[in-house]
Amino acid sequence: MRTSRRFILSAASIALALSACAVVDRSDSTAAALERNASWTVLPIANRTETPQAGLRASAIAQSLLASGGMQVTRYPDTGDEETLFDTAKPDANAKALAWARSQNVRYALTGTVTEWRYKVGVDGEPAVGLTFDVLDVASGKVVWSAAGSRTGWSRDALSGVAQKLEKELLGTLTK
Repeated sequence: MRTSRRFILSAASIALALSACAVVDRSDSTAAALERNASWTVLPIANRTETPQAGLRASAIAQSLLASGGMQVTRYPDTGDEETLFDTAKPDANAKALAWARSQNVRYALTGTVTEWRYKVGVDGEPAVGLTFDVLDVASGKVVWSAAGSRTGWSRDALSGVAQKLEKELLGTLTK
């Protein structure tokens, strides 16, 4: 009796610890209304972290996931000035990117923000990623779908692997 109680408590503790590794919120109900066969693009993703080029890394993963999900993805041109070392404030960058998407007759544009992209300080140095995504109707510029999430990994996990898992989870309703 005592052994089974310990086992149950241990299993519950492990499940609770594992469930605390990721938090995801998304507007799944509106994902079904989006046209899967429409043209898509991934616009620059803002980097609000201290990690250089985290926005570019997140954009590359998102573009790959959308394309592998069977979506027609128009590649946003690499101008080289989206993010040099650290993302600086560029108030007209979003307007320029949206204007480009309109000129390409793209229906939906994925954009967002990287809020965390680092290895935590400490003995284990776990990778931690935080992202927000918005899908814009390019014609109107309105947000038609959104998601936000964070995920941490174990000390042996790669930061890019944790980011890919989080992005796959966040974008899953769009690509299925």
